[in-house]
Amino acid sequence: PVPSISWKRSDGKSLAKKMQHNRTGGVLEIPNVEQEDEGSYECIAANTRGINIARGQLLVYAPPEWDKKIQNAFLSLYDSLFWECKARGKPSPSYSWLKNGQPLMSEERIQIENGTLLIPMLNLSDSGLYQCVAENKYDTIYANAELRVIAAAPDFSRNPVKKLSVVQVGGEVTISCKPSASPRAAVSWRKGSEVLRHNKR
Repeated sequence: PVPSISWKRSDGKSLAKKMQHNRTGGVLEIPNVEQEDEGSYECIAANTRGINIARGQLLVYAPPEWDKKIQNAFLSLYDSLFWECKARGKPSPSYSWLKNGQPLMSEERIQIENGTLLIPMLNLSDSGLYQCVAENKYDTIYANAELRVIAAAPDFSRNPVKKLSVVQVGGEVTISCKPSASPRAAVSWRKGSEVLRHNKR
């Protein structure tokens, strides 16, 4: 006689409620497949003459998707750069880096480890367009960011030093010296030709 058909997971887990199966048509439907649905399944056919079992493996894959991307960076000369990108996927994605479209490798000044890029002391030649690449056998994705290394001599135009400070004898005065500069400027003070040094006053 026509067999009745049932389904189960070989690992003993119960079938998810979302799964639908037709007892006569022998079809198991799994909507919205998730990682947890991966595994071995058994189709059991039974009638009064006996039972037969067919087994099949369901493998779930996922192309890479970004969890964390790199962002544009505008940094001073001699600053350090640390970029990290992370992607999920199945199988787990591997990472590589490009600078201006060319492969970027670890070297004396540049440290690359999977999804991280570290340049401890930037120079002007590090400026450019960078890409973090994540790939598995199902897809390749790119995250883009610009690095601009800025070098500028000290400039007082934005924060000029106060020309005149009037203070009462015995009072306190603060004279601010904050030039814009990249890298950060070393600041020293003079009174006339005399170099001022830090003391109690």
